[in-house]
Amino acid sequence: MNTYAPILLFAYNRPDHLRHTLEALRQNPLAAESDLFIYSDAPKTEADREAVARVRQLVHAVTGFKRVTVVEREDNWGLARNIIDGVTAMTDRYGRVIVLEDDLLVAPHFLEFMNDALELYKDEPRVGHIQACDFTQDPSLPDTFLILWTGSWGWATWQRAWRHFNPNGQQLLDELLRRRLTRRFDFDGRYGYTRMLRRQIAGQNNSWAIRWNASLFLDGILSLNVGRSLVQNMGFDGSGTNCGGGNLYASRLCMDRIEVRRISPVEENVEARQAYVRYYARTNSFWAKAIRRIKRTLKGDFGR
Repeated sequence: MNTYAPILLFAYNRPDHLRHTLEALRQNPLAAESDLFIYSDAPKTEADREAVARVRQLVHAVTGFKRVTVVEREDNWGLARNIIDGVTAMTDRYGRVIVLEDDLLVAPHFLEFMNDALELYKDEPRVGHIQACDFTQDPSLPDTFLILWTGSWGWATWQRAWRHFNPNGQQLLDELLRRRLTRRFDFDGRYGYTRMLRRQIAGQNNSWAIRWNASLFLDGILSLNVGRSLVQNMGFDGSGTNCGGGNLYASRLCMDRIEVRRISPVEENVEARQAYVRYYARTNSFWAKAIRRIKRTLKGDFGR
């Protein structure tokens, strides 16, 4: 493959996080051969104006990529609208994209893995998403596997798959209920993805990711996931919109290359799904939540 997928990086008001994200991304050998599109959202409040200005100063000085394009929003779009618009426009233009947010650290072979996977599965309609972050740290997981679930921390897709995205949360929920799939969608009831979707419908969150997850889930389209993480999330320090949880979603960066092989047959890895069920059962139970809340309270964190 002579050209590599464009990288879409979405940023708001965290210049220090963004600097680390860019530094790690630049360490990838393929960075110099990749186009980088940075989406800088406008401040939502006056309090964010200075931090957004620092972000924009930083992104206009970025080097180390084939080409850098900065998209400065004149109004505050929010993450969901930014991602939906950016992914739609760039998959229409390039056919495939790699997506990052400003609180993610990537391993040196992240871009290599993503581009290899995008190329290998480009004509496989049953695979619509690539996820490079593993937070389960379950040793039973293989290096790569297929699962009916999409993660949003360091991911990639194709135009053909993004066409399945349904932004209408109510339609997605209605179909999950009609087909009696909510328990399976929630990993045997261990995690509240359906509740997350209900909250999106009610305007209590604006998650694009839960709608993308539900869209592919309902269409039976799989994600190629990693069992060794190439992405680490820095956003659980209170700086992000959807943060908290301490080390709940911690991951260890794999510094080695992960080989992408075609998985046959193209079907969900049942053992991998059970690994996620075990993870959510361990971390999302009543007692696990209670213990985390007590620890946060003892540290003086009363907001989450």
